[in-house]
Amino acid sequence: MAKIAIVQQAPVFLDKQKSILKAVELVEKTAKQGAKLVVFTEAFIPGYPAWVWRLRPGSDMGLSAELHSRLLKNAVDLDSDDLQPLYGAAKKHQITIVCGIHERDNELTRSTLYNCVITISDKGELINRHRKLMPTNPERMVWGFGDASGLRVIDTPVGRIGSLICWENFMPLARYALYAQGVEIYIAPTYDSGDNWMGSLQHIAREGGCWVLGSCNLINESDLPQYFPEKESLYPEKNGWINGGGSAVIAPDGKIVAGPMINESGILYYDIDLEKAANAKRAFDVAGHYSRPDIFNLEVNNKPQSSISFK
Repeated sequence: MAKIAIVQQAPVFLDKQKSILKAVELVEKTAKQGAKLVVFTEAFIPGYPAWVWRLRPGSDMGLSAELHSRLLKNAVDLDSDDLQPLYGAAKKHQITIVCGIHERDNELTRSTLYNCVITISDKGELINRHRKLMPTNPERMVWGFGDASGLRVIDTPVGRIGSLICWENFMPLARYALYAQGVEIYIAPTYDSGDNWMGSLQHIAREGGCWVLGSCNLINESDLPQYFPEKESLYPEKNGWINGGGSAVIAPDGKIVAGPMINESGILYYDIDLEKAANAKRAFDVAGHYSRPDIFNLEVNNKPQSSISFK
């Protein structure tokens, strides 16, 4: 058995340093409850850009530029010491951390942002970086396209874990890539919510014979700082829910065993039995005995992609 924790709380929006410190405090809190895996939601540092769903295409270019500028300044450079406090918390408490971040490119133009989920080991080391393969609809005005270099399942003390971000989870081939690597704990950080989303997660649990952790963004109008540009025009309803969350734990048979946590700030805990993931594949192992490699074959290009090479 392994205790997991899903954090459903708002970050300190558009403030990288304060969001990281808040994440550290939450890691310490979950560690005191005996958690060995803690999951934060999509783009937790420094906050999911929910405003892209309310801006008017072609009409709010000035506001878009101002918000994007703030994101650039508060995005994480993985080659810097930005995340040292979080690495230190993971090592101190011997806890594995999965966290969504805005990652700033540090290799080419240094100006592209990626929607990224990172995995930090219980030894305080970055062991995986997955950039969202396909930003959804207006998200493409914020984030670049990721590649499959981080489309990996990682061995951790709590089991083999893998992550897909939000609507990547609707991509059957991306899911299959994780199933084929033996994912036991499938982590889905997301801005999505509601019955349809929960139904998708339940399907994934049954399809993959794995535990599914749905980690949903929670954002209230009151979570946005007063310095947020044009806050009153974009979010006029005081204390209104911009996204009410819905984090949940789904067992390998598709049953919801914890949550969903809706319109509530908190931490969802659950003790996971990995044997249930192995047993769930007895009748249906989609990438194992139920596959037909003589008919179907998936090829994944997991090399890092670049627009330029120097020789």
